[in-house]
Amino acid sequence: MMTKIFPYYLVLFLFVLSCKKGNSPAPVDPPVTPTPTSFSFSDLKVNETYAGFTYYGLNNNPVVKITFSSPINLSSVAGNITLTDAGGTTTAFTSTLENNDNTIVITPATTLQPITKYILTASTGLLSKTGSKLQSNVTVNLVTAVDDTDKFARISDDELLTLVQRQTFKYFWDFGHPTSGLARERNTSGNTVTSGGSGFGIMALVTGISRNFISRADGLARMQKIVAFLKTADRFHGAYPHWLDGNTGKVIPFSTKDNGGDLVETSYLMAGLITARQYFNGGDASETTLRADINAIYNGVEWSWYRKDNSSTLYWHWSPNYNWDMNLPIKGWNECLVTYVMAAASPTYSIPKTVYDTGWAQNGAMKNGNSYYGVQLPLGTANGGPLFFSHYSFMGINPKGLTDAYANYETQTKAHTQINYNYCKANPLSFYGYGENCWGLTASDIPNGYTASAPGNDVGVIAPTAALSSFPYTPTESMQALKYFYYKLGNKTWGSYGFYDAFSLQGQWFASSTLAIDQGPIIVMIENYRSNLIWNLFMSAPEVKAGMRNLGFSSPNL
Repeated sequence: MMTKIFPYYLVLFLFVLSCKKGNSPAPVDPPVTPTPTSFSFSDLKVNETYAGFTYYGLNNNPVVKITFSSPINLSSVAGNITLTDAGGTTTAFTSTLENNDNTIVITPATTLQPITKYILTASTGLLSKTGSKLQSNVTVNLVTAVDDTDKFARISDDELLTLVQRQTFKYFWDFGHPTSGLARERNTSGNTVTSGGSGFGIMALVTGISRNFISRADGLARMQKIVAFLKTADRFHGAYPHWLDGNTGKVIPFSTKDNGGDLVETSYLMAGLITARQYFNGGDASETTLRADINAIYNGVEWSWYRKDNSSTLYWHWSPNYNWDMNLPIKGWNECLVTYVMAAASPTYSIPKTVYDTGWAQNGAMKNGNSYYGVQLPLGTANGGPLFFSHYSFMGINPKGLTDAYANYETQTKAHTQINYNYCKANPLSFYGYGENCWGLTASDIPNGYTASAPGNDVGVIAPTAALSSFPYTPTESMQALKYFYYKLGNKTWGSYGFYDAFSLQGQWFASSTLAIDQGPIIVMIENYRSNLIWNLFMSAPEVKAGMRNLGFSSPNL
């Protein structure tokens, strides 16, 4: 009986058990934290334009929009998006979100300073709404434009030229070395005076007298001081070193082996002295003595000895310690034409025409003849090289109507300058600020150094001396540059001794330096543009006339 009942109870038990399982609640899974999505940079616009991550010429209230791949957590912006200047000073800004909170709009809270670099950074601490961190920093460089307002009151063009000459003259007059009267190398040079820059300074001195910046008597007294110093200063076969101690007259080495005569610098000095001799033409004892002293100094330069064992070229350097080790022949085309002219003009140590033809002109190898930026260049390297090639020698030598077997020098100097201007206007390297009002590449200070800027060596630095010393060649373009440097850039480029040496709008860099070899050409070449004064004086020297004719030059001024 029990064996029959057992299966019945077993089925009943299993049925009840299955009913209990069906009534139990389903298991609950633990809460799942959302996986953060990727949070990265997506797009950028500055004033509604995308141009990479560096922007030049911005207005002083730019609007920056940075778009990310996910909505932004606005509360994470503070401290993770910053706006600073290049020195690290924080600039306040306002921020809002748009584009479904994927885009942050940043606007400076105050007006930004002109010609200043600001750095906008979004760091990896910035969060999305889902808590994701920004994958990598985003950095945007913002460079503001030049303030276009005039910094000084407008005056006539003629008054502006006089102002520039007067202010630049102060470098040589007020800042001239108190013992020697010569020009210091630069405004931080202490007792180091420069022979070549002093030659430019002597031409500036004559200009200053002519413009009534100083009296003739005061100018004569300064010249007497200069000549008395030069009579006892170190010389090497008659040539002066590049640098001298303004107190003692002893050589200061320009470099280790450049501690003797520098024939090129000496030629600039002699050109200045000859110009002064022609100016101080009075019959009184003081001016007569000055002329005699200048003649003695000039006649003592052994130009022919610097042919280095009677070779067919002049050599730049000689040292009593290192002999001819510098081994730098003076070959054209560059800034050294006046060196051969002064050598050929010497009554005592002259050079023959063959040295000019073979050494300087390289029997015609210095010719060019190619066109650059629409202008044919008679002589020299491609694009003409730095503009001082058309300044240093031609402060005294008048290129107007000047020709020889190799070139028309009026054409050469104008072409060289026009190419430099056209290059800056075309601006193939896209340096900010270059243009028809801001141009001129030549040797100058640059950030952390010095270089001979030219179309083939352009580092984004403009030197005011380049355009301003070119007034005789490009008067319209030079005046445009002068007005821009003075009125628009103001005290950033204008100081106690005229224009500072150089600047870079691209790098927001402005030199505080002034150099004799850059200030001198400004005042002298502006004067040549205005009156031909220095050209007329130098070209009137009988030795210069004879020497240039002997080299094969023709000119209405010879």
